[in-house]
Amino acid sequence: MNESVPTELFSPADDITHHVGYLLKRAQAALRGAMDKVLREHGLTVPQYSTLELLARHPGMSNADLARATFVTRQSGNVVLRGLQEAGLITRPASAGQGRALPARLTEEGRARLAAVQAAVYAIEGRMVDAIPPERVTALLTDLDRIASALGG
Repeated sequence: MNESVPTELFSPADDITHHVGYLLKRAQAALRGAMDKVLREHGLTVPQYSTLELLARHPGMSNADLARATFVTRQSGNVVLRGLQEAGLITRPASAGQGRALPARLTEEGRARLAAVQAAVYAIEGRMVDAIPPERVTALLTDLDRIASALGG
């Protein structure tokens, strides 16, 4: 443990709302709620939006890769992909050309739906970042990455 960090930060607090884990979860819940509200107006869920974002940048990702990247199980990822495919937002081949993966790609409708909602989602992230002094944003991003790595994520 870092000697410069007071050990009382790591002991049970009288008030759970002062724990790092609680505050991280509170921030995550606020982000999810804000995103849910905006995405609902466009007929999307957070996992569906995340999948569209990823496929826009990395066409052909497999269900397993998308599930990992969107923090859902493979089974849930497959449900997300089926829903997006039924809505005409992505395409996947009927059978795997090689192995078992069915690489997904955005359709024109998928690109249009993503474009329609991106500004609103990015505005939410902007509100989060604006709440932090600019000189601390890079350190926060680094610290969040370190926290995830320390926990095996």
